[in-house]
Amino acid sequence: MNRVRKRRLGVALFVFLGSTTTLGLAFYAMQQNLEFFYLPDRVVGGEAPTGKTIRAGGMVVAGSIHRGDHDLSVRFELSDMAGSSFPVLYEGLLPNLFVEGQGAIVSGTLDESGLFYADQVLAKHDENYMPPELADLHLTE
Repeated sequence: MNRVRKRRLGVALFVFLGSTTTLGLAFYAMQQNLEFFYLPDRVVGGEAPTGKTIRAGGMVVAGSIHRGDHDLSVRFELSDMAGSSFPVLYEGLLPNLFVEGQGAIVSGTLDESGLFYADQVLAKHDENYMPPELADLHLTE
């Protein structure tokens, strides 16, 4: 093998190993920040991992919202409306659109007993949602 071919082979191997290492590190970093989404039947069925940050979503069960007396804690249940529901505990301010019977997505960890400790609560709305400011303008026209 002559000198030019050895040099080309060395450069090709260097580029290949560098690309492989970069892709491997990128996939590892993405895997560390990945949050999986689970529906209530999978949470209740034990498919959701405990102790890892995950997202879960469902409908807020009517009559399940209980607020703490002296703090910002809120306990409620999320359901798939097909018989599966799980309790959620959240400390903080809830979104304005968070109401019973509407969809919500929670992000946090699940413990061994099935209680979901939410770090974040997102309220979903239907496609007919209109911000109050626009609704007032729309009604006056």
